[in-house]
Amino acid sequence: MGKHGVLVTEVHRGTPAWRAGVRKGDLLLTLNGEPLRDVIDYMYGLGEEEVTLLFKKAASERTIRVTPDISTNCGVELAPPRPKVCRNKCVFCFVAQLPKGLRRTLYVRDEDYRLSFLYGNYITLTNLSEADRARIIHQRLSPLYISVHSVDPEVRKRLLGREDLEDIVPQLERFIRHGIRIHAQVVLCPGINDRADLEKTIGTLAGMRPGVDSLAVVPVGLTAFHRQGLRPVDGALARYTVRQVSRWQKRLRARHGDGFVYCSDEMFLLAGLNVPSSDYYDDFAQIENGVGLIREFLDRFEDIRFPRRLRSRTSLVLFTGVSFYPFLKRLSEGLEERVAGLRLEVVGVSNRLLGERVTVAGLLSGRDIVEALKGKEADAVLVPSVVLRDGDGLFLDDMSVSHLESETGLRTLVVDPSPEGLLQGMQEVARWPRRKSGRKGGETRKPRR
Repeated sequence: MGKHGVLVTEVHRGTPAWRAGVRKGDLLLTLNGEPLRDVIDYMYGLGEEEVTLLFKKAASERTIRVTPDISTNCGVELAPPRPKVCRNKCVFCFVAQLPKGLRRTLYVRDEDYRLSFLYGNYITLTNLSEADRARIIHQRLSPLYISVHSVDPEVRKRLLGREDLEDIVPQLERFIRHGIRIHAQVVLCPGINDRADLEKTIGTLAGMRPGVDSLAVVPVGLTAFHRQGLRPVDGALARYTVRQVSRWQKRLRARHGDGFVYCSDEMFLLAGLNVPSSDYYDDFAQIENGVGLIREFLDRFEDIRFPRRLRSRTSLVLFTGVSFYPFLKRLSEGLEERVAGLRLEVVGVSNRLLGERVTVAGLLSGRDIVEALKGKEADAVLVPSVVLRDGDGLFLDDMSVSHLESETGLRTLVVDPSPEGLLQGMQEVARWPRRKSGRKGGETRKPRR
């Protein structure tokens, strides 16, 4: 995309670009005369005191020059970069464990430093050219999210399925010298990078602070289609790892004031332990990696002032993955006691598409949800947006929400997967007109803003 401009995906009314006639579908060609490779060049260039942007109208080939007001960010939003494809053959690669027949985008294995900087995607640094490294340093693309997995070169080669790997430690040190901060992760694979190897990895990365800002330890995720012979993390290893990480945390807190290394929520669940208090996670630096998500939800739930009663008697069905089910079930029982006229039924959905070891809500298929909800009766089912693909409202298996309605006979409301989303969903459904009879599905609704 960079050779021919970057696609404009949105133009906000009243901004310099809008007033100049720039519209969705146009191309942004240059910034101060320099060709744009991607949205990062645009973000970087807006730091200049004076900026001239050159757009091309898709139909007329006409160009428009805009000198933006930096405070309004010119008013355009640009398409993300097309991902660079991963060349590793990781023994734990989740994409390689997907069944055939799902949508094509699910099989894209990205390994792109630009997506790491923009969205927090994890990369292994195995797909970088020298020009890429120089750009990261020059444009200060920080922080980066890096899958280290092991600092032992031979162990890392085994995990990533390649013999031509550079030692990752000097690569990290080079970025750190130039001010690039790093959030690292280890995907724990039993018998390969656990116990003694993990001890070495934690110690090495802790010694690279503050350049390495945090480290997450997450158990390997295995679907029913895994063919590499890996074992899942069992309860014994999970408990050992939690204790191992806790020892490091205690040592590092005394020295630096924070824990640095954190086990994911799933590690605590596998260990049969309670999720820690918020103090364990410090600033929740790795929450998007499943580190502290449950604790954040529980704390935010306690902070919300739910109403004593709703506008009308309301019955709702909530569903989630089996790992979060006990938490949501307990919270819903307490909520029913606090809100008069509210009835909640919580359903834990087993993942039959990918296998029952996959327990998170975000990887549930529409078909599995339908099967779990059949026979349920309520005013509506709240659909957490995390189970839907951005932009088109489809589940993992391309089922639509309206199809779920017709299959279950339940009206639906798509909500944010948060306590605030639950509250908003409750209040919205309470305002719906009630049916006189029947259970046919109605129109899919989204909460009012």
